[in-house]
Amino acid sequence: MTPPACENPVNAGGSRLHTAYNPAIRIAVIDNDSGFVTVLAKRAEVAGWHLRQSSGAVPPRDLVAMKLNALLVDPALLGEEAWTYLERTASLMPELGLVVCTGRSTVAQRVRGLRLGVDDWMTKPCHPEEAMARIEAVCRRLKGGRKEAETSPLKAGELEVRPDRFQAFIGGQPLDLTRREFELLYLLAEERGQVLEREQIYQRVWGYAMAHGDRSVDVFVRKLRQKLEKRSPSWSYIHTHFGIGYRFEPEPAGIVEEDLRPAPEQSEQPRASEPADASSSQIVHNSFTAG
Repeated sequence: MTPPACENPVNAGGSRLHTAYNPAIRIAVIDNDSGFVTVLAKRAEVAGWHLRQSSGAVPPRDLVAMKLNALLVDPALLGEEAWTYLERTASLMPELGLVVCTGRSTVAQRVRGLRLGVDDWMTKPCHPEEAMARIEAVCRRLKGGRKEAETSPLKAGELEVRPDRFQAFIGGQPLDLTRREFELLYLLAEERGQVLEREQIYQRVWGYAMAHGDRSVDVFVRKLRQKLEKRSPSWSYIHTHFGIGYRFEPEPAGIVEEDLRPAPEQSEQPRASEPADASSSQIVHNSFTAG
């Protein structure tokens, strides 16, 4: 008996391939490979995805405004800024599925990208169906990780944050927090020990880029501090890093005196991240090449 011919795994099943895709996936593609992008866009449309294409770098603040699930990028288009862009995007948008699809690359480049925050790395030529499957898998993993994290209470000092209830407790008694105050507290507590820039906080809590001169983050931090200090006076939870942002770390009250007023030289001082960026730019490749 002659065995049946092997089907092309890409064409096998026709439209059934799309039934597993999440129709809510919103993706931006930074790539100038017109053939690849055109086919990918058509298949994404059939799958119910929302795809936006760009032939150049999209500022991270604009990516935030798009409310994306994933970003597919060819770093070769970004030249010398490729590594900085990938790192900045991954840092500002940890819930974004960041996928690289580029030409030939070295092991060192792939390892570096993954350690900077890239979730997956594909080599061209890549079939659009494989690209979609990988993007979907990344989104699925990130979504699963968020669900698991959202069910775990965070405890710090006398404070307990319960994301499953959208509430925080001190001594078993709930704090009277608005939805925005809770989201701010949860973000800070989840990133315990990390200094978060004001712009980063605004993007992750408010969901869009912070306008120049907007003091909403400072105002909400002040309100949140007042409520925490009233109910838990023996602990200090939120610490100011002048000219940068805030850090969450429970410490006995009175060790460090905090003040929300900006330092007089704040507008003239470089951001704390600039020296690091400058030094890192000295060790990256002059450009992200295919070789």
